[in-house]
Amino acid sequence: MVYWNRYEVGRLRTARAQKPARTQSPKPLMPSQTDNQLNILDNSAQKMTMLNKVHHIAIICSDYQKSKKFYTEVLGLDIIREVYRENRQSYKLDLELNSTYVIELFSFPNPPQRVSRPEATGLRHLAFEVDDLETVIAHLEKFNIEVEPIRIDEFTEKRFTFIADPDNLPIEFYEK
Repeated sequence: MVYWNRYEVGRLRTARAQKPARTQSPKPLMPSQTDNQLNILDNSAQKMTMLNKVHHIAIICSDYQKSKKFYTEVLGLDIIREVYRENRQSYKLDLELNSTYVIELFSFPNPPQRVSRPEATGLRHLAFEVDDLETVIAHLEKFNIEVEPIRIDEFTEKRFTFIADPDNLPIEFYEK
């Protein structure tokens, strides 16, 4: 069974609703985009939601003390629990945001570097919602964090910007 996100369904419905000009032959939908599959999406009784929420995001860092300082002092996340796992030579730091567990920070001996640029398959970035970008940017600049220029989301018209954590994981701040 194929599941589509709302964007894809809307795009397909729009494509189906547009009538081709008389001089053009209609473009067929891909075989995987049949009416039957679109009907599955329209029938909400068939959809079963098993997931409640994102529980946490696990991040492996190369310099534990530096990353711990970044996530707790710069970003302001609170420590729930910190343990050193002797058998793995690894720290595990559980962090929360507004009393919600969000990040599990790990250290391992000599982890391979993450590819951030050019963008690669896998996690693209971590995003935090904020009330005011200027306040966030001013705070980050106190720590000499390089902040990208503010951009506007072309679909929502909301403002956002990016920084990088100590291991170059892109972090987005998205204004409410």
